[in-house]
Amino acid sequence: MQQHVLVTGGAGYIGAHACKALARAGFVPVAFDNLTTGWAEAVKFGPLFEGDLMDPAALDAAFARYRPVAVLHFAALSLVGESMKDPGRYWRTNVNGSLNLVEAAVKAGCLNFVFSSTCATYGDQDGVVLDEDTPQHPINSYGASKKAIEEIVKNFGAAYGLNHVIFRYFNVAGADPEAEVGEQHRPETHLIPLMLDAIEGRRPALTVFGQDYPTPDGTCVRDYVHVMDLVDAHVKGLNWLMAGRGNRVFNLGTGHGFSVREVIDASRAVTNRDVPIVMGGRREGDAASLVSGSARARDELGWEPARSTLPVMIADALAWSQKPGFSR
Repeated sequence: MQQHVLVTGGAGYIGAHACKALARAGFVPVAFDNLTTGWAEAVKFGPLFEGDLMDPAALDAAFARYRPVAVLHFAALSLVGESMKDPGRYWRTNVNGSLNLVEAAVKAGCLNFVFSSTCATYGDQDGVVLDEDTPQHPINSYGASKKAIEEIVKNFGAAYGLNHVIFRYFNVAGADPEAEVGEQHRPETHLIPLMLDAIEGRRPALTVFGQDYPTPDGTCVRDYVHVMDLVDAHVKGLNWLMAGRGNRVFNLGTGHGFSVREVIDASRAVTNRDVPIVMGGRREGDAASLVSGSARARDELGWEPARSTLPVMIADALAWSQKPGFSR
């Protein structure tokens, strides 16, 4: 008997990779997406249900049609700077949409829920490798909305037996090494694809936002995780729930951060080309350094971020961006 898994945001960057990983693991991923930022062409590993989390009727229809055994919830607005300028949109879309999803799942009796959260819930805690017990003090509306969703999921776990795994991670990078899916945001905001676009002439230059942070070279430091490692953790989290192992929060990271300048330097070794850059000011809501340890995920899930090195992430992203017909 086929086991369907509802993947919200399944036509987006991480969601599409998760669908591939689920299909390889023997599940049938159902991409639930409104296609405002996702791509129908990225839905290759199971059916697409075009719908919006703000539409409870669409959610009920998806659960009724496919009767999924679990939900992997990726769909969200996720631009830090935008969240500071328009917090209402982030609270309405992320929090209200997630509440609709959780209520629909419980009503349908689908009680396995994997939530894609973020290390942005921890806020700016420089010099600290974040773990699951680090106090959460978000400094932007995006992180605050994700923290609120975590509370919703936990509350529904206590009230209705919603089994849940929550993953907190930060910078996701790279692409499917087979280049079936990859990173293609509208607009693109992530460092590595923007850097490659500048190298390839798809944009005049890469803008570096801030060079006066309290970091070794003045630019922001982030922990980067390969998207295929990330979605592998989500499949492991799903299996954790289906084995009845209980509710758990896991951080996903390598425990090592890289500055913007270090990422730029690493790209030269992969591409043998310089990155044209211009310096810009700080963005509101950006933390100086976010490094996410993942000892619990390694020890309890048996997860290893095997592809999460800068050369591999940059090379996989480059191969995706050089596919014939690629555009961003």
